[in-house]
Amino acid sequence: MNGRGGLRGAIARYRGRDIELKTHRQLEAMREAGALVAATLAAVTEHAKPGVSTAELDALAEQTIRGGGGVPSFLGYHGFPASICASVNEQIVHGIPSPEQVLADGDLLSVDCGAILDGWHGDSAVTIAVGEVSAADLALSAACRSALDAGILAVRSGARLTDVSYAIQEACRAAAEADGADYGIVADYGGHGIGTSMHMDPFLPNHGEPGRGPRLRPGMALAVEPMLVAGDPEALELDDGWTVITASGGRAVHWEHTIAVTEDGPWLLTAPAGAPDRPGR
Repeated sequence: MNGRGGLRGAIARYRGRDIELKTHRQLEAMREAGALVAATLAAVTEHAKPGVSTAELDALAEQTIRGGGGVPSFLGYHGFPASICASVNEQIVHGIPSPEQVLADGDLLSVDCGAILDGWHGDSAVTIAVGEVSAADLALSAACRSALDAGILAVRSGARLTDVSYAIQEACRAAAEADGADYGIVADYGGHGIGTSMHMDPFLPNHGEPGRGPRLRPGMALAVEPMLVAGDPEALELDDGWTVITASGGRAVHWEHTIAVTEDGPWLLTAPAGAPDRPGR
């Protein structure tokens, strides 16, 4: 789930004073929470077929999280009524699962999921191709995932926060050029610090110049989450107070992982259990 920018604590965020630092043992606890999120997203992905409602996927996610000893991070968060965000097609983020939202062949479904395990949060998102999806939509999702990968590799000790933003931005630009497409970065939503709470300092924009913001230090954890749309990135929030859609009606995608800063490079805390979790090594 996304954080937002704003003036609150801007100076403290810039200097890095409000950013929670974790011990290695605490990061290991976050890794357990992240593995539970990964297992939940895998279950949802397997079940996301034409004819299945997003409410069914939400029930499956809650069952999986609780079955793993965790608590859904999103359920009840500022009043959010579900355990996952399920955003379909033109919905960018924060889509509310519903029995009436039944998946159809060709849909793009972005699922954002968070879990709390032993007081520590994990947060991750995937975009799922439902049935036979167009080549353009698959390319859009691949571009967003490549931007996520670039952002992850930039989460390194000694880097500045916006080095991550710049890596995401440039990966999006390169993908658009390679695909001969117009991909827009959603500017008002981005990544965030995470640990004992789901949304913590700092706010992480998905675009911007490098070399700005707090210096990344071992023990920090960031949720890195680019969102891309086909065409104009202008976004609107629906009357439900949650669902964010593209103003143009264009398709949108969302990918996210929780990453720890370590002396040995980025640590992918939301990789599936048993999977490689040290990218770029």
